[in-house]
Amino acid sequence: MKNLKQFAFVFVAIAVALTITFYPRAGITNSGKASVQWLAGQGEPQSEFLQAIAPKPLKFPQDLGPHEGYQTEWWYYTGNIEAEDGHEFGYQLTFFRRALTPETAAVDDASDWRSNQIYFSHFTISDIDGNKFYPHERFSRQSAKLSGAQAVPYRVWLEDWSATEIEPGKVHLVAKADDVALDLTLNETLPPVLQGDRGFSKKGPEEGNASYYYSIVQQQTEGTVAIADKSYAVTGRTWKDHEYSTSALSPGTVGWDWFSLQFDDGSALMLYGLRQENGDIADVSSGTYVSATGETQPINHTEWQLDVLDTWRSTKTKSSYPSRWHLEIPKLDLVLDGKSLIANQELNVSTNYWEGAVGFTGTVANQAVNAKGYVEMTGYADRLDVVL
Repeated sequence: MKNLKQFAFVFVAIAVALTITFYPRAGITNSGKASVQWLAGQGEPQSEFLQAIAPKPLKFPQDLGPHEGYQTEWWYYTGNIEAEDGHEFGYQLTFFRRALTPETAAVDDASDWRSNQIYFSHFTISDIDGNKFYPHERFSRQSAKLSGAQAVPYRVWLEDWSATEIEPGKVHLVAKADDVALDLTLNETLPPVLQGDRGFSKKGPEEGNASYYYSIVQQQTEGTVAIADKSYAVTGRTWKDHEYSTSALSPGTVGWDWFSLQFDDGSALMLYGLRQENGDIADVSSGTYVSATGETQPINHTEWQLDVLDTWRSTKTKSSYPSRWHLEIPKLDLVLDGKSLIANQELNVSTNYWEGAVGFTGTVANQAVNAKGYVEMTGYADRLDVVL
């Protein structure tokens, strides 16, 4: 059975590498490598899949689970945690789903191995004090219970990497690789945040070029992180994004920068800027400020000013990524300065992108605040709107 499972995994990985394109968040180009690519080709989304056309009610717990009629979906966990002695870590555990065919075209087959849904996952640990980054990636298919997702009780998994509801509002995260392991319990403190227009998040001017998107922020987090032979008891905060769509990047959109910040006063901030080839950000770029009690304020792309103060250059991709920022949002009376907590948090897996732990300090309404969070930056190694 072990050899059969290994053969099945290799077969799936090869099939995925040669025939499937993936598109988490907004996409990444095909670089010509024999590997999975996050593709965001030009043109209209594939019409045979369901599309995000307009706002619709998001319902919980139903919308915690999968939406297989849409081509792409992801469950994103990122967090900042530390040990009792102050040793800091960041982590990412993300599950991506990609449909090979529309749900209506799925074949009813007696085989446990047949599936039209492919899953892959990224798991990283950032050892801030140790100045070391540990990235890992896995692939599987939704068959023989190798991977999948469900709403009630909530669970998403890829083999033994998983996010599992223990009770309403409490989720257990588990992931283990050769050199690192994660075992955390998350407790909700605020209701889901509906991003964009009541959960409808535009990604371009074209009809259907949008997603349904919510976040669960400021989740109290505790558990253990292990690096090599050493285990740390940790506490901190976790951010979750869940997004699903059938979409494609608009021509001229070369990448994006996504910020999720959790403040020590209980508030939170999300911003994403879709970068254009002329250096501007697209009009659909937006954000949300969440108060400590859960009230939200939308932020238009014209309402913030983000300046890059420094960069870091990757020795692997030769790409330069922003590494220090100054952010102002006048309508919130917010002024922040921030930086990556370690420079090298670039994932060189089936594609290349930077996603890592950051720290910000400044003021909101003239009150001093500190924030920890995550930034994701894509399109620096390969622009996203070109299919090679």
